[in-house]
Amino acid sequence: MFLIVGLGNPEKKYEKTYHNLGFLAAGDVCEKLHTSFKKRECEASVAEARLAGEKVLIARPVTYMNASGRAVRQLMAKYKVSPKELVVIYDDYDLPKGHVRIRPSGSAGTHNGMRSVIAETGVSEFARIRIGIRDESAQVPLIDYVLSDIQEEDYELFVSACRRAAEAAVALAAGEPFDRVMTRYNG
Repeated sequence: MFLIVGLGNPEKKYEKTYHNLGFLAAGDVCEKLHTSFKKRECEASVAEARLAGEKVLIARPVTYMNASGRAVRQLMAKYKVSPKELVVIYDDYDLPKGHVRIRPSGSAGTHNGMRSVIAETGVSEFARIRIGIRDESAQVPLIDYVLSDIQEEDYELFVSACRRAAEAAVALAAGEPFDRVMTRYNG
């Protein structure tokens, strides 16, 4: 069993914002695994697939970003997912826009969604795939920036970054060694 969670906000008005890159990447995971979000449980939209003979769940919490951890905790409990079987994909202002960074553990940094995941699950030793969104030219407060629509000129850059993040998540779920996945997709 593997659980891949993309963080974001559920309302349509947030669909193309920087803070929804985790949702977009989770959608790309579904495409790669030929599935779609068909059910709602544990405060999340959930898709199921099989990969290398194992069940894979892909989830988008519907709790809003700052309470994402509730859905992650509930899904982990219901499906008996260990931290080693969890991957969380999310936007990260600490990385330059379009960069993808994979880590086996870490802190929440400036990300409230990750703070919620760590607080609710009580662990920080789980895989995370971060998609960089920092734009040095943006002169607005962080909260306004992450909730603003992705700039048209950067859209393809973020589409590509989400696809790479999804590929990395699928590789981890397929059992590829973590170091190899990091080497291939970080950057």
